[in-house]
Amino acid sequence: MSTKILVIDGDISLSTVLNDYLCSRGYKARAVGDGKAALDLLAAEHWNLVLMEIQGIGMNGFELLKDIRHRLPQIPLIVLTTRSDRENQMRAFQLGCDDYQTKPFSMDILICRMEAILRRVRAFEESKQKVFDLNGHTFDATHQTFDGRHMSSRESDLLLMLCRAESEVVDKHRILSALWKEDNAFTAHSLGVYINHLRAYLTPVDYEIIAVRFKGYKLVNHKSQI
Repeated sequence: MSTKILVIDGDISLSTVLNDYLCSRGYKARAVGDGKAALDLLAAEHWNLVLMEIQGIGMNGFELLKDIRHRLPQIPLIVLTTRSDRENQMRAFQLGCDDYQTKPFSMDILICRMEAILRRVRAFEESKQKVFDLNGHTFDATHQTFDGRHMSSRESDLLLMLCRAESEVVDKHRILSALWKEDNAFTAHSLGVYINHLRAYLTPVDYEIIAVRFKGYKLVNHKSQI
């Protein structure tokens, strides 16, 4: 799976060069020069890392950084900017950036910084809970089983996403980008089919997958609501 990088920078010439370089290194990158457009993309698709400038993006860069961190608290974010003063660096870190790189910078060093952050994120994801007790029934995402019954990889991966966000809506675009790697009418239909597969597993154990129109799906434990 290609790592998806969102580049936010109003300097089109620089963002284009950076975008092309990332793509040449095997990343799936997209450059956008406007902060609001960036927020729309972050809401619509799953991204693995954000590279952003804090000026010249049509809005206050620090406010954008704060907004991104509020909406997506776990997404890795590196600030790339001409502002090298101590105050701006401190403010960016206080608002939640993971790294701060001043321009001009070495593309190769940037890749090293990105990969260092992404390695930590992957290690954290792999350490997260993968076995769940669903009202006395065991879902084991590591072995892809539900009460010992083997599940397909996609069934298991989909249920894992829902279990980790129990009672919260999981955005359908995020699911499609993470599991299908494409977000279109065909994959959306396929997602619906797999949701029905999981409902067959869950109905006898008093769990339900609820479709939230125009948003996504959430896993609900009916026994916890009694």
